[in-house]
Amino acid sequence: MHALVADDDRVTAEILSRTLKRWEFDVAVVSNGAEAWDHLRAATVPTLAILDWMMPEMDGPEVCRRVRAELPLANMYLMLLTAREARGDLVTGLNAGADDYVTKPFDPEELRARVQVGVRILTLQKNLAERVEELQAALSNVKQLRGLLPICSYCKRIRGDDQYWQQLEGYIAEHSDAQFSHGICPACYAAISAELDRGSEP
Repeated sequence: MHALVADDDRVTAEILSRTLKRWEFDVAVVSNGAEAWDHLRAATVPTLAILDWMMPEMDGPEVCRRVRAELPLANMYLMLLTAREARGDLVTGLNAGADDYVTKPFDPEELRARVQVGVRILTLQKNLAERVEELQAALSNVKQLRGLLPICSYCKRIRGDDQYWQQLEGYIAEHSDAQFSHGICPACYAAISAELDRGSEP
């Protein structure tokens, strides 16, 4: 999974980068908020971002605000790294769009636990997005039946994409999940009964 570390403190950034790599993350490191925003804006894969609160050009909460405002559908888990422990500061960070926070100096085991939460959420969101794509594809297939169908006015067969004529139920079965149980409607039953009666007359 991809991770971004944004911190202007080289030592902290290096420690975080090495730690995440040990946990099998593909890690990118930037040194200011503007670079972090550019990186996240260009991301095409689920991303866990650890953003320092105080950075040059753009602070961590502002990066979070921009992500939530301009990339509302992005699959990103945003964590703020901060030395601030006051409840008001933490609420401010979460209100800015952060999913979680880690206080400096961070405990490796606590960081690991919080990162694992992020991975679970990113994985769930990814699976949900794939499921939505599958449902959209299925819906698209169903919608194919709403177009103009070339049907014979006499035998009621439909001309398929291969230009062969086939029974109506066969065509529908190929283009949807519909199943058929055959029976006879009252009108057809009456017509067939009348025909049989005429055929049985001497």
